[in-house]
Amino acid sequence: MAVITAPPPVVRRAADSRTVPALLSLSFFLLYAAFALREHARFRTTGYDLGIFGQAVRAYAEGRAPASEIRAATAPAGFTGDAYPLLGDHFHPALALLGPLYRLVPHVGTLLLAQAALVALSVYVLARTAQRHLERCIALGIACGLGWGTQQLIGFDFHEVAFAVPLLALACRAYLDGRTRAAACWAAALLLVKEDLGATAAVFGLLIARQDRRTGLLLAFGSALGTVVVLYVVIPAFAADGRYLYTGQVTGAHGLLDGWPVKSLTLLLLLATTGGLVLRSPLALLLLPTLAWRFTSANPAHWEPGLHYSAVLVPIAFAAVVDALRRGVRLPLSVPLAAALLLLPTQPLAALATPGFWRTDPREAAVRDALALIPDGARVAASNSLAPHLTDRATVHLVADGVLDRRPAVEWIVADRREPWPAGAVERVLRRAGERGWRVVREADGIVVLSRQSAARARALNSPFTTFPLAFRGSSGTNSTSLGTL
Repeated sequence: MAVITAPPPVVRRAADSRTVPALLSLSFFLLYAAFALREHARFRTTGYDLGIFGQAVRAYAEGRAPASEIRAATAPAGFTGDAYPLLGDHFHPALALLGPLYRLVPHVGTLLLAQAALVALSVYVLARTAQRHLERCIALGIACGLGWGTQQLIGFDFHEVAFAVPLLALACRAYLDGRTRAAACWAAALLLVKEDLGATAAVFGLLIARQDRRTGLLLAFGSALGTVVVLYVVIPAFAADGRYLYTGQVTGAHGLLDGWPVKSLTLLLLLATTGGLVLRSPLALLLLPTLAWRFTSANPAHWEPGLHYSAVLVPIAFAAVVDALRRGVRLPLSVPLAAALLLLPTQPLAALATPGFWRTDPREAAVRDALALIPDGARVAASNSLAPHLTDRATVHLVADGVLDRRPAVEWIVADRREPWPAGAVERVLRRAGERGWRVVREADGIVVLSRQSAARARALNSPFTTFPLAFRGSSGTNSTSLGTL
């Protein structure tokens, strides 16, 4: 009798398993999402930039070109429109991909979750890259997920470069795998994320040309040409003043020779988080376009390691680490991981471990009560930290100089007296509103809500024989009054 034996078990190599990278990615998505949504609930997000991008994605969801009433507050001189055309500011049509999601869930939290997912996807891609070429991925995946540039992006509202992070990870992985056409396609998509990334795509083309001359040169030439067209044709066509606004950033009071103590810190962090291996791979050339525009910028905020500007450096840097290690450079992967862990207490995600981060204070409740007084569909001027909480259901301008003179006119003001930016604008706008007879609906914990009155109503309220109306909807018990008495 023949003996029937069971087939041998199928043994999958660790390098073929997607489980560990997927678990790493999911874990970071949950961390990023929890942090971002709680920051929003704590009123730590702002009109610049979450409110602006919220208005842009809402426009896409409604089938309109992206425009922002908040961005109009710092529009070029001479702009008199209601909403600033955002494609005349930066070229980021990739944002249109969020339109359908926003239509399903019309809340700025959708943008925060999308950003968390995009960054978590890059962690998965880079972990899989390490797994394929080094047969281990946990240390590099964690180091990447906790990377300083990654955390700064998650900690800074929402930004379009979130799309660039997984695209760069995918392009670098394809390049290391020898799939030059796939790498070129992923890199070419960077032109749809932000105009400065065209230079990165062009440099990527030169790298690819070493393996695939035709594909690489096509990417390099096409990216360079596309960038020129975007900067000198597309953006000026949408811009109110017919030019690219940020050309002047390299001709201001500061430039390449200034600020090197700060710039050196950015470079030091880049080297420390990769154990210096970033310099041992040709992929390091992809860092140069971003570092070049930042270090030649006249805006000191671009030099420092904070904010979101370093996010695009992270996938390149860690792909370079994989490349260096597979070429035989010896360095334990625990070194980049240790650097990330040492920096963690100074990074945004560290707040997740502090009790105060999760505790709701009375002021949060006061702000929510104030925002609830703004009717849906109203035209409202809101201070920077309050604006993103209204963009889903109202037309929102920033409380800034000149907002009361806009047409169509705003009907409501909701402002935090402690708002630091624009400097002094809140008090100036409130004072001018008082001079025009606006009515205080509520004031508590430094949060002021006002409504516009008709000219006849304002004259009646300013009469010495008129008593103020009572009434006010809110929890503080404060009566309505004229702002002139504040």
